Amino acid sequence: MNPTFMTLLGQMISFAILIWFTVKFIWPPLMQAIEERQRKIAEGLAAADNAQKSLAMADAKAAEELKAARAKANEIIDQAHQRANQIIDQAKQEAIAEANRQKALAEAEIEAAVNRAKEELRKQVAALAVAGAERLLQREINANDQKALIDDLAAQL
Repeated sequence: MNPTFMTLLGQMISFAILIWFTVKFIWPPLMQAIEERQRKIAEGLAAADNAQKSLAMADAKAAEELKAARAKANEIIDQAHQRANQIIDQAKQEAIAEANRQKALAEAEIEAAVNRAKEELRKQVAALAVAGAERLLQREINANDQKALIDDLAAQL
């Protein structure tokens, strides 16, 4: 036999033993490690996908809550405007009522002053009439008679 053939045969046997040893002892743990790594990567990707979906749902929910909050704020602002308008209208009505009350009081006061002035004028006219009548008659009238005459004239006026 040829030495190169023996070397080749030895190398082939050594290579076959190396392949058998690798397939029997090295390959299964290596494949198990690769499969474990693939499983972890898949779980990581699934977790990332779930997190992304959760983030999208949270963003949508936050946007919905923000929209609801804005709607509520607008509603509160509208209610505040309505209440302000009601307060303004109520104040206007109260001011009008107060003005009417003040006007009625002023008119009543004017009416009372007019009546007092008329009464005073009647008394003065009566006093003048009595004084004029006294001069005409050229006689003296006592105080009681004068008062009775003034009251009588005042009643007639």
